[in-house]
Amino acid sequence: MIRQERGLLYEDFSVGQQFEHHWGRTFNASDASLFSNMFLQMNPIFFNAPYAQALGYDDIIVPPMFVFATILGLSVEDLSEAGGPFLGVDDLSFGVPVHAGDTVYARSTVVSQRLTESRPGWGITEWHTRGHNQNGEEVVTFHRRNLSRCRNT
Repeated sequence: MIRQERGLLYEDFSVGQQFEHHWGRTFNASDASLFSNMFLQMNPIFFNAPYAQALGYDDIIVPPMFVFATILGLSVEDLSEAGGPFLGVDDLSFGVPVHAGDTVYARSTVVSQRLTESRPGWGITEWHTRGHNQNGEEVVTFHRRNLSRCRNT
């Protein structure tokens, strides 16, 4: 077996650096229902089209937390695949609803970096990630932080 290191390290990031995450994800009609059942999200706007339409939606919507988790996942390969503990999310907000047939994409910007005193060889990197649909409309935005391993450890 050949071990291949993947992902970026602390030194590979710089404040202001932008990433257009190359994968997208199209949600299909069963995604909203499956996610809502699996995680007991029993709001009928996720699985009852007439109910969702009566509230002014075009159709059932994909649960926003599923959209958030998807956008976060799309960013991992570029931002945190090298490992390091996840330190949390702040300023999470949702934009336009996502419907079956919509495709979402993610882009991120490095907003801060600092070395840690308590954990030599590691730094904290913070990114602002935005998710948008195929029409360029924002569907979710948030800040997240990870410990990032330094190269010379």
